[in-house]
Amino acid sequence: MKLTDIDNGNEFDFGRTSDCYSKYRDIYPQSMYEKLIAFGIGKREQRILDLGSGTAILPINMYHTGAYFTATDISENQIAYAQKTASERGIENIDFRVCSAEDTGFDDNSFDVVTAVQCFQYFDKEKATAEICRVLKPDGRFCVIFMDWQPFRDAVIMEMEQLVLKFNPSWSGRGFKNFRYSYPDWAENKFEIETVHSYNAALSFTKEAWLGRVKTCRGIGASLPNDKIAEFEIEYRELLKKYPEPLQLMHQIHIEIYRVNK
Repeated sequence: MKLTDIDNGNEFDFGRTSDCYSKYRDIYPQSMYEKLIAFGIGKREQRILDLGSGTAILPINMYHTGAYFTATDISENQIAYAQKTASERGIENIDFRVCSAEDTGFDDNSFDVVTAVQCFQYFDKEKATAEICRVLKPDGRFCVIFMDWQPFRDAVIMEMEQLVLKFNPSWSGRGFKNFRYSYPDWAENKFEIETVHSYNAALSFTKEAWLGRVKTCRGIGASLPNDKIAEFEIEYRELLKKYPEPLQLMHQIHIEIYRVNK
């Protein structure tokens, strides 16, 4: 994938990280899932389409609600690992598909909810939102979720970003500050905002888990050659030695829920 407004247009592919992704990216706090349920996402027998699902972290963690999840991703490798993880956990009620967010192939009015977790920035928003409107039932919901680490509040994160930039100077996934919501252009004439909720949470990581999570980021595992990834790992392991375990790293979780106009 190449996008002009991300990493100076350099190519990246999260499918290259799928093994590591399936082990180390299941990091969203339980509080996030509880909030989604409180906001009406995950009701029993809801049909939920998770776009850009990667290794299906959201569906796997919410299947117990009794909702029917469909996990989709443009990467065959991500979906293959998602299926493997679900099978290992004895989860059978998730449907897996390889497709883009802009052209899912599902019938009109098929889903009660569409979710996009940590991925909406990679979509062609005009095409994707048109597709989301098409597959949502009347009065359906579109839920956008992202979680950002906070480098200006944490030296561990700040030093990590500096090291990633050393290996990949074009990486633009850095420098996050607290998000402030404004109604987006892509929602005009398609969606009405229903819920906006942001909160901060300190997430606990072992050094190994944090290293694995960082290696799956766009600036390292999704874009660098294997020899550079190995060099990064050696250098970052050395840098982490000065910090005690577990690492308590501050993140901001942001949830937006829109009601479709149709």
